[in-house]
Amino acid sequence: MSVRVPRLTPSAAEASSLPHQTAPALATDDHPLDAASPSSIAAPLSSASPDSGTQRSRSRASSSRARTNRVSHQSLHHDRRSFIGGSDARIIMGTDEARLVRLWREKRGEIVPEDLSDNLVVQLGTVTEDLNRNWYERNTGHTVKDVQRRVHHRALSWMAATLDGIVVQSGAVFEAKFMLPWSFSEEAAAEKHMAQLQHNMWVVGTSSAALSIITGGGKWVELTIAADPLYQHLLITAEKAFWRCVKDGEAPRLFGVEAPRPRLQAVRVVDMSASNSWAELAGVYRQTRPAFLQHEAARADLKKLVPEDAREAVGHGVRAKRARNGAVSFELLDLEAADAPRQ
Repeated sequence: MSVRVPRLTPSAAEASSLPHQTAPALATDDHPLDAASPSSIAAPLSSASPDSGTQRSRSRASSSRARTNRVSHQSLHHDRRSFIGGSDARIIMGTDEARLVRLWREKRGEIVPEDLSDNLVVQLGTVTEDLNRNWYERNTGHTVKDVQRRVHHRALSWMAATLDGIVVQSGAVFEAKFMLPWSFSEEAAAEKHMAQLQHNMWVVGTSSAALSIITGGGKWVELTIAADPLYQHLLITAEKAFWRCVKDGEAPRLFGVEAPRPRLQAVRVVDMSASNSWAELAGVYRQTRPAFLQHEAARADLKKLVPEDAREAVGHGVRAKRARNGAVSFELLDLEAADAPRQ
């Protein structure tokens, strides 16, 4: 398969024919602007000599990007101060107190959010969102709508979510993520993003979320996460307490709630032949299986021998006790003590 690579640097004749382009408009609720996206910014090119014109064009483009990034960054910062979003929920329900206090100061307008434009992993997540969504649609046959739409909770005005999308067929919240392949597991991925997913499901009012993950190892994973009413109750309680701290000026504290273990759909067949631990335990299981079956059969027959009116039956180093509900349990006794004459 051949790939055509477009020429990025125009010639002097081409540069002179390009019109002057202005910076893009600031973000709206339905169409937020990604300030770190180079495609959202254009700069004029000069019609002078190729070398000097290209150098001046790059200088003006760099200056234009810096100005636009500053304006957009400040605008988005002021906008996000007015609500708690899904990414905020991860911090509020997390275990990093320093990040929690920083988020609190950001919401109060004391500091600006951290600039993540130089964070490669974050930027990989940003630039792969479209690919992630397209790959999800291609492999599932589902359609995603409302991409990058801002939604506010119907009753809690301070609670909102900027969606990666909504799955048309199921109404599930769609969330696209990029993760590094080192020690990647589906359970850890679901736990990491659980607070954000439960927050977004609560805001939208849906019962499920589709988590679509692309890893740096070239792997795509789709997880279906169900809404957890108990965890959502604790989540809303924590977010209300945090928002009260934002309004009152009192520093927040960690809430200390563990994310629920995700109920993942079992769809894979895994070959464990290469696992030494599996081999060792499998050997023990196979060796003790006959004894276990013999044990269970003897236990069932012993229960039948206990008289109906007996509260306790003892003999040959085994004691059977009957509970108030009629259940019979067994315990082993020291043989010497068991053979001692009973008074």
